Amino acid sequence: MRRIEDSELIINPDGSVFHLHLHPEELGDTVILVGDPDRVEGVSKYFDQIETRVQNREFITHTGMLNGKRISALSTGIGTDNIDIVVTELDALCNIDFNTRQIKETHRSLNLIRIGTSGSLQADIPVDTPVVSRMSIGFDGLLNFYSGRDSICDIEAEELFTSQMDWNRKLAAPYFVDCSAKLFQQIVREGMHEGINISAPGFYGPQGRVLRLPIIDANINEKLSRFTYKGLRISNYEMESSAIYGLSKLLGHDALTICSIIANRMRKEYSKDYKKSVDILIQKILERI
Repeated sequence: MRRIEDSELIINPDGSVFHLHLHPEELGDTVILVGDPDRVEGVSKYFDQIETRVQNREFITHTGMLNGKRISALSTGIGTDNIDIVVTELDALCNIDFNTRQIKETHRSLNLIRIGTSGSLQADIPVDTPVVSRMSIGFDGLLNFYSGRDSICDIEAEELFTSQMDWNRKLAAPYFVDCSAKLFQQIVREGMHEGINISAPGFYGPQGRVLRLPIIDANINEKLSRFTYKGLRISNYEMESSAIYGLSKLLGHDALTICSIIANRMRKEYSKDYKKSVDILIQKILERI
């Protein structure tokens, strides 16, 4: 059996994984992913008890018990590059023996649920409402580095999208990945909007914002708002879900993203108190896991 070399999986002197600083026994089967490190406490304050508190850089993890279930809340920071670190190291904690550096014979599957904030690309999705990502489009290109990406991506959607959008070849090839059907059925209820989100590799130009620098496609948001696939519209922008969905499927985990809309890009509106709507969303998700 292949041994994973020291340079490829870095384990800290205390036996924890390199970036997250977690030990295998410190991880719950359900992990709530949040971007903002301060939001971890916004999740764990609802736990019945907290067993573990770990921090390294932007990665903060609280693991504890809620209604008899062991749950972790983990901050990822911003961007799919961070998600590559987070999901890969979470999987390593579950499925690689840190002593032998070999893949375990028995696979452990995680439920990864991202609770985030987002900007709507549809005028009829108001601020302070939750949007579930049935599918995520990656503008970041991260999944294209992994050989199995075609097996878990919707190739038909990719071809339709690049054709209709007249996609610039200087940009990363977009990829489309579905959410976990299991988690969707478990968590989604009436009152949540559904759609396709876009994970952008930046907050400004990659999301069509223009301050001092012009962007390569000045009409991108208008074109995105008109695109539909199998009855779904592109509902919102954020910056992490495509990698969460793609890596989770490749590694055998379940993933779902629900974002609170804090800005409506088409109506030029911004939430007056988005932290309140995020807190309400956190409570709803915790009740359903």
